[in-house]
Amino acid sequence: MLMLLAEYLSQYVSGFAVFQYLTFRGILGVLTALAISLLVGPVMIRRLNYHQIGQAVRDDGPESHFSKSGTPTMGGALILVAITISTLLWSDLSNNYVWVVLGVMLIFGAVGWVDDYRKVIERNPRGLPARWKYFWQSVGGIVAAVYLYTLATDPAHTDLIIPFFKDVTLELGVLFIVLTYFVIVGSSNAVNLTDGLDGLAILPSVMVSGALAIIAYLAGHYTFADYLHIPYIEGAGELIVFCGALSGAGLGFLWFNTYPAQVFMGDVGALALGAALGAVAVITRHEIVFFIMGGIFVLETVSVILQVASFKLTGRRIFRMAPIHHHYELKGWPEPRVIVRFWIITVVLVLFGLATLKLR
Repeated sequence: MLMLLAEYLSQYVSGFAVFQYLTFRGILGVLTALAISLLVGPVMIRRLNYHQIGQAVRDDGPESHFSKSGTPTMGGALILVAITISTLLWSDLSNNYVWVVLGVMLIFGAVGWVDDYRKVIERNPRGLPARWKYFWQSVGGIVAAVYLYTLATDPAHTDLIIPFFKDVTLELGVLFIVLTYFVIVGSSNAVNLTDGLDGLAILPSVMVSGALAIIAYLAGHYTFADYLHIPYIEGAGELIVFCGALSGAGLGFLWFNTYPAQVFMGDVGALALGAALGAVAVITRHEIVFFIMGGIFVLETVSVILQVASFKLTGRRIFRMAPIHHHYELKGWPEPRVIVRFWIITVVLVLFGLATLKLR
């Protein structure tokens, strides 16, 4: 939006040409979303408290969580608003990929909002029934997958890149749709499972988003893509603005969500952020690298799968409680220790994921 205005003004004042640079608009995306989050956050928290939109805490969870009952939730809506406004202001709105990731984020955010609304406002502990939640997630994932498949202009745009190898890829063809569906829906639920401690999910999301911004920029630049032996995806570089906005909005939200949290993200934020990150990973053709960088999300999901499978098959639990962050709490780790250590692991995994771009 503002990019078009700057492009027009650059005819008269050359200084406005700086807005054509992706990196500059990416930085503006970060700062704009951060400012919106920090400015609107206190107002939102007061409104949520006023309307008593508070988190219900599980009776079977760690005792340290009982004091969190009543803490405002559904704060993820602030993140989505900040991301959307910042992206619309600084992105090239003729870019299809921008609309895909925005659409995916808002669709999954809507699913999460309905779930949160039914739990918190209507006091229905079941929220949105699992089958309906999965159905609408599937609708969003399939629509995005099919549309991205139609946008592919080169066979390489649908190949699966194998890290560490220069010329090893898997030709997916129409199976690209299946992979995209599972990446988007899977990452959405993975981030949602991770969102169980103050700040645990949001900072890893910020770090992974920042790394994906770098990958999007490289994939959208022909020279860099050719040098790194990754597919050149024309227009993918524009996603640096969206990823920057996500990072900025996430940092702003963390200001209020850090331990002890003043507000929780809720499904409206967790489902949306996970799906958006998955969509960016698919567009840039770095799904496996995304799973490496988001290893904490993968670990949380696998811990739940193993726990459920073990209990159903043997009647025994592998962990004291799943997702795995609760296991460490029940072992006696203070909540901040669990959070910070998971953050440190994410830093290492993100750096390792970025290193795979050169290790080919």
